[in-house]
Amino acid sequence: MQKEANAIVETLKSKGLRVTPQRFAVYANLLSRTDHPTVEQLLTDLNKDFPVSSQATIYSSLQALREVGLVREVLLQEGVSRYDANVQPHHHFCCHQCGAIEDIAWETFRCVELKNLRPGLRGETYEVTVQGLCNTCGEVTGEY
Repeated sequence: MQKEANAIVETLKSKGLRVTPQRFAVYANLLSRTDHPTVEQLLTDLNKDFPVSSQATIYSSLQALREVGLVREVLLQEGVSRYDANVQPHHHFCCHQCGAIEDIAWETFRCVELKNLRPGLRGETYEVTVQGLCNTCGEVTGEY
């Protein structure tokens, strides 16, 4: 546990960030999960044991982490920002029934060709979001 805490502190420092308890807590929380939480979910989770964080503090911590490339904002549905500490290129699966989100390896979609865009458009990056039913919801509905 202490080794992980030291690694987080060193990572924050290596990116030129001042290590505050709030930044540490937000980054550590994101590193420990794969569900791509919203600010509200982070706030609830962080205040569960030690209620000192505000929504504004979470936002400012996320902004600082995002600016140095430690966190990325993920927009999987209109108007909902989610956050992910996995900043390596990857895609997402989103269950339209329960809302579960799962990372998909970048190599899964090898056939996307940005050079096939119409003339006048120059694609620089892309991300695929697959929407459907997760295995849990599929079993409940009998679709698997």
